[in-house]
Amino acid sequence: MTTKFRTIGLIGKPHHQGTNQTLQRLHLWLEEQGLVVLVEERVASELGKDVEAVDLLELGQRCDLAIVVGGDGNMLGAARVLARFDLGVIGVNRGNLGFLTDLAPDAFEEELAKVLAGEYETEHRFLLEAEVHRHGKIKASNTAVNEAVLHPGKIAHMIEFEVYIDDQFMYSQRADGMIVSTPTGSTAYSLSAGGAILTPGLQALILVPMFPHTLSCRPIVVDACSTIKLVVSPENGDNLEVSCDGHVHLAVLPGDEILIRCSKERLRLIHPKGHNYFHVLRNKLGWGSKLF
Repeated sequence: MTTKFRTIGLIGKPHHQGTNQTLQRLHLWLEEQGLVVLVEERVASELGKDVEAVDLLELGQRCDLAIVVGGDGNMLGAARVLARFDLGVIGVNRGNLGFLTDLAPDAFEEELAKVLAGEYETEHRFLLEAEVHRHGKIKASNTAVNEAVLHPGKIAHMIEFEVYIDDQFMYSQRADGMIVSTPTGSTAYSLSAGGAILTPGLQALILVPMFPHTLSCRPIVVDACSTIKLVVSPENGDNLEVSCDGHVHLAVLPGDEILIRCSKERLRLIHPKGHNYFHVLRNKLGWGSKLF
């Protein structure tokens, strides 16, 4: 077949039977199309055949398209690495909601064939960069596709911190934490905490306090170019952290400053033609269909 992509990378959830079955089908089908197929090393050994196994960095460097099989969590983990490379990423849903994974695991061939032939839509999603500063030095940093969350670690309890937007003091807060979310993450943890849904094209961030100790505190949306600074009170306990997408955890001590800003990296999502964000919301969130 004529294709816009020549080298395809396969990524999946390790030790998951359904994911392995889909990866095996994908690998066989893609090779039948005459494409070069690389498999991320964590799942390559589970396919039960001779495949070319590479790590995620090499996959990003060599591939034109990455196919992630799993749920949104698997997509997020891959995206934090692959966003630095100029390749498209598309998902096959083997998870629960699957906001970021478009293809059905049992009938991906027709839609994927169209994508490979150049019939697709491209969407760019920006990432967040979170840094923990201590005594004027960066102690830890990482990126997030969905959100960066300041919280008290393993046991939920109230913490005290101040919030600054572009070095302008906004408010002090006594709460269980603070969620700083991208539009991509607005349908994830932020939504569960009462935040608004931001459509993907918005260049905005939403700040959602977690169980604030006041009835007047509400989520606020700010420009994506803003720098968010959270200053942790010196009176807090020691077991604080910043979580990036719930996967990467950065240790935070009393008195630390957390800077959260838009990253230069962009995730290039590939969608089948006709992709409609509001159809996804209706389908995943159980919204009502048209009445007339």
